[in-house]
Amino acid sequence: MFCFINYPSWIKPEVFSFLPIRWYAVMYIVAFGIAYLLFKYQVKHDQLLKISNDDIETLFMYCIILLLLFAHLFSVFFYSDAKYYLTHPWMIFWPFEEGKFVGLPGMSYHGGVVGAILGGLWFAKKKKQDFFLLADTACAGIPLGYTFGRLGNFINAELYGRVTASPFGMIFPNAQKFSTNYEWVQNICNECGIEYVLGEYVNLPRHPSQLYEALFEGIVLWLILWFICRPLIIKKGLKPGSMLSFYLFGYGFFRFFIEYFRQPDNNIGYVIALGDRSDNIALFQSFLNISKGQIFCLLMMASSIILFIIVNRRRKDVKR
Repeated sequence: MFCFINYPSWIKPEVFSFLPIRWYAVMYIVAFGIAYLLFKYQVKHDQLLKISNDDIETLFMYCIILLLLFAHLFSVFFYSDAKYYLTHPWMIFWPFEEGKFVGLPGMSYHGGVVGAILGGLWFAKKKKQDFFLLADTACAGIPLGYTFGRLGNFINAELYGRVTASPFGMIFPNAQKFSTNYEWVQNICNECGIEYVLGEYVNLPRHPSQLYEALFEGIVLWLILWFICRPLIIKKGLKPGSMLSFYLFGYGFFRFFIEYFRQPDNNIGYVIALGDRSDNIALFQSFLNISKGQIFCLLMMASSIILFIIVNRRRKDVKR
């Protein structure tokens, strides 16, 4: 009896086999589109922000450009071989690999946040808008769009999670295989009903962590921000910047715990390894083994608390 799911064979990363367009890119376009529409909805119905349609488009252009730029830079310098790219800077934006066009693989969410904030600050200064009002309006809708970004990762069969014997485990076709000479691999195979031969390499079930993120960092977080935090902010008269702090804390909180289901990058492993065991990043072994992504999440949560305190101590004449 099998207790895992095979990755659906009918899912292909390319939209059309004869064109270099991938669902991953399409999903991010959908994500930006949803965030844009929810932003316009709030401008029209909440009437807290005075901004024209042309300026909304300009704001999103600034934020998206810097988001993509910093998401890639963070990936290059924090999750790849930073030394190589510092000595070969022209390779940072080189879109070819082994003679094939691959675009700009490698995007860091945390880098994207930095880029989007810088884009918002740039626009706010240029157009003399309140940055925190802009950020609050955007953050209320961003998680719903983010859901589709993680679905893009799932369609690409990438950013899968750790090995698991749970019924939620899924075998991804291009995941790293493990030698059956290891006892832990044999145990997983036995629990999942996978036949094996000693010495061969097998593909083991993994947590579909992209779907966990799509659910909790996307849909659940959006429901909290949109239906709980938005009314609360208006009712309590919280200052501009409060929604931004709620978003940063909420995302950091959900992502921190979902990281326990994700496998850290092989070239990085754990940044902090205080657990009794930390020898196998493919398996969850201890809550005290912390990845680099979790460090960024802790920084997000700490920053959100500081931000909330600061913005709500602003002078009383700063109102929504």
